[in-house]
Amino acid sequence: MPKTTEAPRLYPALRYGNAAKMIDWLGEAFGFSVRARYGEGDVVHHAELAFGSSIIMLGTAREDAFGKMVGTPGSGGGNSIYVAVDDADAAYTRAKKAGAEILEELTDRDYGSREFICRDPEGNVWSLGTYWPKANEPAS
Repeated sequence: MPKTTEAPRLYPALRYGNAAKMIDWLGEAFGFSVRARYGEGDVVHHAELAFGSSIIMLGTAREDAFGKMVGTPGSGGGNSIYVAVDDADAAYTRAKKAGAEILEELTDRDYGSREFICRDPEGNVWSLGTYWPKANEPAS
């Protein structure tokens, strides 16, 4: 399989009740940096946060057509994002210091990953670990 340097094609999109506050929190807790932010005052119409070569998109929860499709923050339904990190212990310390609710402590998985699971202040579940599959490499 040829190696690729194309941009990612998957961009998780989240809605938050207080997206402006969560942008700061995601930077503090996980190390995201703001790539783009559009809106007025505390209302974030669209933001892009970068983590390495990956990007998540987020905005303030609204009663628009998309908001009706995805529901309200913290309403359940299997929402979870996995973030591949170089050092799970350092990521855990950072997330815990920022106030993430730890749902599963640091664990060494049988497939070689060291990871933990936490919840952000608005209810989204995040897993951070050293398992890092690459699209241009065969699965093991």
